Amino acid sequence: MHPKAGARTGGRSFLMPTLIPQPTRIAAAGNKPKLIDEYIGRVTSKTSAASIAHMRSPEGWVEPGQTPDFDEFTVVLKGMLRVQHKGGELKVRAGQAVIAHAGEWVQYSTPEQGGAEYIAVCLPAFSMETVHRDESHN
Repeated sequence: MHPKAGARTGGRSFLMPTLIPQPTRIAAAGNKPKLIDEYIGRVTSKTSAASIAHMRSPEGWVEPGQTPDFDEFTVVLKGMLRVQHKGGELKVRAGQAVIAHAGEWVQYSTPEQGGAEYIAVCLPAFSMETVHRDESHN
C-alpha cells in the first residue's frame, strides 16, 4: 500500500489530495525584516521534493549571497527583485520570472521603492543545510 494511500473502496486504495489550510511564517535572512509564508516545504507540509513560498520583502532588503544545492524558480508579482550573480545582475520585474540553478552563486535584494512580492519554488525543497549562504553574512 502506498504510504499516502487514503480510504479503500472495493479493495482498491486511492491517494487523496492534501489541503494546506494556511502557510507557516518562516524567519528570513537579510538586513531587514522580510515575510516568508511557506505553503509547501519541509516545515509546513513535510515535503522534501519541493518548496513553494510567498515572499514579501521591503525596499532596501538584501539577503546574504548563497550557492544552493537546489534550483530556485521565482515569479515576481509586484515590484522588482534584483538577482546578482557571478556574471552581473538581473532586474526581474512584476510579470517576469528567473531561474537560479543549483550550484550557481546568487544574491537576492529588493532595492526599489515599495520592495517586492514574489513566489519562490525550490526543487528539491529549501533547507538551511543546502542553501550554503556566504560565511561572512551568517
